[in-house]
Amino acid sequence: MQQFLQKLKTQPVMSGTSTGQAFWHSSAEDRLFDSHSPVDGQLMARIYPTTREDYDQVVETARAAFREWRMVPAPRRGEIVRQMGDQFRHYKKDLGTLVSYEMGKSLQEGMGEVQEIIDICDFAVGQSRQLYGLTMHSERPDHRMYEQWHPLGVVGIISAFNFPVAVWSWNAMLAWVCGNVCIWKPSEKTPLTALACQQIIKDVLEQNEVPEGVSCLITGGPETGSWLAEDQRIALVSATGSTRMGKAVAKTVAGRLGRYLLELGGNNAIIISQHADLNVAIPAIVFGAVGTAGQRCTSTRRLIIHESIYEDVKQRLVKAYGQLRIGNPLDETNHVGPLIDQAAVAGYQSALFQIKEQGGRLLIDGEVLEGPTFESGCYVRPAIAEMPEQSEIVQHETFAPILYLLKYSSLEEAIELQNGVPQGLSSSVFTLNLREAERFLSAAGSDCGIANVNIGTSGAEIGGAFGGEKETGGGRESGSDAWKSYMRRQTNTINYGTKLPLAQGIKFEL
Repeated sequence: MQQFLQKLKTQPVMSGTSTGQAFWHSSAEDRLFDSHSPVDGQLMARIYPTTREDYDQVVETARAAFREWRMVPAPRRGEIVRQMGDQFRHYKKDLGTLVSYEMGKSLQEGMGEVQEIIDICDFAVGQSRQLYGLTMHSERPDHRMYEQWHPLGVVGIISAFNFPVAVWSWNAMLAWVCGNVCIWKPSEKTPLTALACQQIIKDVLEQNEVPEGVSCLITGGPETGSWLAEDQRIALVSATGSTRMGKAVAKTVAGRLGRYLLELGGNNAIIISQHADLNVAIPAIVFGAVGTAGQRCTSTRRLIIHESIYEDVKQRLVKAYGQLRIGNPLDETNHVGPLIDQAAVAGYQSALFQIKEQGGRLLIDGEVLEGPTFESGCYVRPAIAEMPEQSEIVQHETFAPILYLLKYSSLEEAIELQNGVPQGLSSSVFTLNLREAERFLSAAGSDCGIANVNIGTSGAEIGGAFGGEKETGGGRESGSDAWKSYMRRQTNTINYGTKLPLAQGIKFEL
């Protein structure tokens, strides 16, 4: 990774486009912001944030590129995305390691995130030949009706730190095969992985003579994201992050009658039935709760356990947590890496305090870990808490490895607990009872965008549409027909006859 990182450091870390014909402007030194690794606290880079002048020039270049890119045949656009996928295959180890080091997730998860880019590239290639419309029969003689789909224009992508590259690719690869151009605003906490992705696809775009501005990168904090939300020139804003951020984006974009696609918070639950296979359930619970140090939108936050097996599950979990290894995520023997920064650690500590205040009982005490291995100050111990059913803290998403245990007596009660939070992203039930499984998946079951049986809440595949309901935002990315989010529908009627019959039998004589 060191050679790969050194190559990035020779590139300007500012706003610009993928092929390097950039819009770099001098920024004052006092505007620089630092990017530190949560793994060891080391300074990785100093970043120039995008100025408003930079931003406006990026948008205008993207708009000019769109006028050309939209006319490239969709299968040809797909071929270019296919070549990008090959580039990410080549750089999988380097980029995966950088993801792990900059964000703090385990090396296996970093590699898995790059694999998601590769997978969505493959999916998008096939999708480029399947941007289907419908044909309809007209009520008028000698008329034909059909619908077709056209690209929207400039797509703004605001991504979060926890999946610093995968979520960008879910949006960008589909947006590109649909004929759009993209402006990516990554999290200010993980800017280097974004720069790396731009450098990885640079040669592909240049070799295929893709117009400058099809893939753009801007950097900075919330203000930079607000420029995308406010800008009439941005046809679609796809935003991933907190519910608070999503509400602000939705309000702003809706105020100008623009389009938005939101992937926001999750407060995900697993129901453990008395009919569950606990040998399958326990590993799924533990990975869902501690994977990425509890910083996935699909992380397991709540465990709803049938009263007859509650004590058994509790004892198994305590034993499993005792085997967790916490430390440098680049060491593949470790299960849990650091939180992203000190603010996340403070949120974790606040949640532990509220658990005790609200009558909870910690089975596994949480703590901030100290010592040479944990020098960044971002490593914490995953915690498990037994909670009263109506606890306020359980209603909220804490982006940290804290698992809440709740007890139920009937499936209806369990589903009510599962659905009884403002968020609605991912959910799961472990049961070998067919009736219970089907009930959970029915209209009277889980109200989440993702509902699983005998697998955990984390680990979605790109073939299915990803997203959730309620305060999760309602957006859908990745597979299925999520491509429609990046296109506009047009209904066409063709009269190939010699007369002009009107719809609804209306007569108009001249």
